[in-house]
Amino acid sequence: MKFFALFIRRPVATSLLTLAIVLAGMAAFVLLPVSPLPQVDYPTISVSASQAGASPETMAATVATPLERALGRIAGISEITSSSTLGNTRITLQFELDRDINASRSLLPALPRNPGYRKVNPADAPILVLSLTSSTATRGQMYDMAATVLAQQLLQMQGVGDVGIGGSSLPAVRIELNPEQLASYGISLDAVRTAINNANANRPKGFLETDERRWQIVANDQIERAADYRPLIIRHSEGRLVRLEDVATVSDSVQDIRNAGSANGEPAVLLSIYREPGANVIRTIDGVRALLPHLEAQIPASMQLAVALDRSPMIRASLKEVERALVLSVALVILVVFLFLKNGRASLVPAVVVPVSLIGSFGAMYLCGFSLNNLSLMALTISTGFVVDDAIVVMENIHRHVERGIPPFRAALLGVRQVGFTVLSMSLSLIAVFIPLLAMGSIVGRLFRKFAITLSVAILISLVVSLTTTPMMCARLIRRQPATDSETPRGGWLYRLLFAAYRHSLAWALRHGIWMLILLAATIALNVYLYTIVPKGFFPQQDTGILSGSIQADQSISFQAMQVKLKRFIDIVRADPAVANVIGYTGGSRTNSGSVSIALKPLDERREPAEAVVDRLREKLAHEPGARLYFQAVQDLRIGGRSGGAQYQYTLQADDLDLLLKWEPRVRLAFSNLPQLEDVNTDQQERGSQTSILIDRDAASRLGLSPRLITAALSNAYSQRQIATLYRPLNQYRVVMEVAPRFREGPEALERMVLINAAGERIPFAAFARYSQTFASLAVSHQGEFPASTISFNLKNGVSLSEASAAIDNAMRQIGVPSSVHGSLQGSANAFKKNLAELPLLILAAIVTLYIVLGILYESLIHPLTILSTLPSAGVGALLALIAFIGVLLLIGIVKKNAIMMIDFALEAERREGLAPREAIHKACLLRFRPIMMTTLAAILGAVPLALGSGDGAELRAPLGISIIGGLLLSQLLTLYTTPVVYLYLDRFRLWCHRWRHAAPARPEATGVRP
Repeated sequence: MKFFALFIRRPVATSLLTLAIVLAGMAAFVLLPVSPLPQVDYPTISVSASQAGASPETMAATVATPLERALGRIAGISEITSSSTLGNTRITLQFELDRDINASRSLLPALPRNPGYRKVNPADAPILVLSLTSSTATRGQMYDMAATVLAQQLLQMQGVGDVGIGGSSLPAVRIELNPEQLASYGISLDAVRTAINNANANRPKGFLETDERRWQIVANDQIERAADYRPLIIRHSEGRLVRLEDVATVSDSVQDIRNAGSANGEPAVLLSIYREPGANVIRTIDGVRALLPHLEAQIPASMQLAVALDRSPMIRASLKEVERALVLSVALVILVVFLFLKNGRASLVPAVVVPVSLIGSFGAMYLCGFSLNNLSLMALTISTGFVVDDAIVVMENIHRHVERGIPPFRAALLGVRQVGFTVLSMSLSLIAVFIPLLAMGSIVGRLFRKFAITLSVAILISLVVSLTTTPMMCARLIRRQPATDSETPRGGWLYRLLFAAYRHSLAWALRHGIWMLILLAATIALNVYLYTIVPKGFFPQQDTGILSGSIQADQSISFQAMQVKLKRFIDIVRADPAVANVIGYTGGSRTNSGSVSIALKPLDERREPAEAVVDRLREKLAHEPGARLYFQAVQDLRIGGRSGGAQYQYTLQADDLDLLLKWEPRVRLAFSNLPQLEDVNTDQQERGSQTSILIDRDAASRLGLSPRLITAALSNAYSQRQIATLYRPLNQYRVVMEVAPRFREGPEALERMVLINAAGERIPFAAFARYSQTFASLAVSHQGEFPASTISFNLKNGVSLSEASAAIDNAMRQIGVPSSVHGSLQGSANAFKKNLAELPLLILAAIVTLYIVLGILYESLIHPLTILSTLPSAGVGALLALIAFIGVLLLIGIVKKNAIMMIDFALEAERREGLAPREAIHKACLLRFRPIMMTTLAAILGAVPLALGSGDGAELRAPLGISIIGGLLLSQLLTLYTTPVVYLYLDRFRLWCHRWRHAAPARPEATGVRP
């Protein structure tokens, strides 16, 4: 340790190096991005394809299945799911976490229909939602302004990754045909489509030129407004011109009239803003808000642009709470030093060491590409309790020598030389605990990997500062004191009382060592028992201030009726006193569903958690007939590519679709009856109303009609067919054709349908086909290319995910699901189950790693076992305090410091003073009692602000703080007695092995027996 003496002798250089660490950390702090949780790259690609008017079965068979087979050949895919609805298919590809998919184009094969694809993060929720409303403008006009002006400028902002637009569709020219008028003229629907398509052309026309001039050729070959379409000539009939206005109503409308959005009950278009990976959430939102006045100046005065949902207030409040807890932890740690040493000048040392270690960590976080988030700040808050451990051990040892009359400068040199190896062992063994965590391959592992690295960096910086800055400051701040020969270190009356009690109880424990070993064995058994019975969860349920709702209505409901349901739900939700804003939309590919998002008031205004608001709203909304609204609090951590109406998913699969349709309702009913679950719903929508047309092929052939012609006529009439494209400077728009509303009101409208064959003859529908009422699937889902049905559910208050998982497994066994139907948890629930199976292995790996590191440091196979004997007591404390796994890992690294301090001194006393093991460990326990009490109390008080916090984000911090406090309290009580006893028994075992090894070869010669 002569190297560290250099820093004691050169205070200016040491101070400047310490200042450099602080300046680097402060500069990095300003540059660190801000987010709720660490940025994790989710290797997920979303592939989407659309075909207007196609049924879910058609989309699944003709689009989803071919794409799944083509995409399934890509290496590294861990899960492939798809959902096909009316006219739309979405396929989600989840890759293994170590797969780089940034060059996504090279991964995708040649796709048959050019679907759209993009890299997505299934956990990302919008960071900001803007609403565009107007009392005079139409939804189409608002959508056009949002798509062509607002979204384009928002996408150019730094930090914005994507902007989703909902609540309506782009403007379009809609042509609503009168089939009776067309039939009277002998004009087919396809003839109208062809005439309109031919009337619109936007092709290069070339130019004219002479030797001196050049003229570009343009023409009025494109019709842009509904008024210009009305006089369009469809055909000449019996000497008369048949114009479009004679057989149709033409209007300026939107592409999809069955699409509606709402903001606080008013018609609205919604812009959902997503951040790009690694972006600073706070800075991005602030940038968008600063841009709002500029955006408002570019839209008509009749439109109002407002913020409907904003994630930043909760993120700001949560980070502020963690920062407040961090400052409080530092203050409490400094107070511990003052109470034990009764020296204000000595208390300045941790006041410097702790902030330097924490601030310096920001520089390392920036270099590693980390963000400032709840987990990283929690790591730094927890670290205040044990980054000061190194400084306390060094400072207390120096202070002990000063109390014996040694000059401060000499005491600093002597003190750092004595405990330098101890400090090194404590820090390296604590970091070693996190090595297995770095190898975790799951999403949770990646999150806590950054937590562990942040913590490890703080510990390493603390190690360096404690061996350099701490002794330098002690040499100059601590004043010389008169010598004392008392074995009891100086301190207050309470400490002297504790020390006396410990000295007497330690003597009893050493005399009755067997009882201490029995207590240790009982503690190990209690650990195993508690691990099996304590409820376990995946990730604390967060209160982000935003609720997400999913509406499921009767499967045969119309879009018009669905709009009424949406308005009714929004009105009920808005009346709740905890709600600030409500937005929602319905329509599109699934007319019996809708989405609602709720921004709650700040936590200090509503004074109740989001779960309580959900429970109250659930009761209010339960009596609405014909529809259900399922709520869940938006979470920062969400795993899985399949969405659902609740937080957790359970997926059923079967080779036979009929078998799946048979068993899914039974399984869903069984889940609904479980007391652990609520809000049970499904994506299986097989009871939608369907009109099935049976074509008489013989009759159709005689009448000159082919199935292709019949299908084309049906598509022209009822599918909102897009028949032409209008090219304008800022966007492209469509011409949409279908029959007038009165000719598509119910299946009976088919009876009035007339087709025109190639000969111009009028063929009524009844002449070649008949129809019947059947049921249809509103959505078709696949997982791994096989039919699948997903049941979503939430947990009732007080129920853990492990309890719910066990109840689900038991329900599946009781109802006797056949082996050909497979069920499994998906998404976050599946990740929980996998991580739960890994926990014992990770804890074992952490212990083995710790043993190896300690064995290397001590060059011994026995002494690491003595240190590891402290772990069971910490495990019991953590389990009794509502286990937080990361807290267990932290405790594995923290509690062994007591044993390290005892054993280091005992070994030194045996080597240098020639003491027997019993006298050496007894003396070590008494001399190390004060630093042990100081470091343990510092770690406990460092976790107190987390455990007792009640502000925003407390649900994340409290389990970690409680587990650390519980583990440290029990371990402190037990290890002060069990560690010296284990040390003596293992030393006896070591001596016995030594005697046996050396006595065995000499035994034949000693007895005189010849071989």
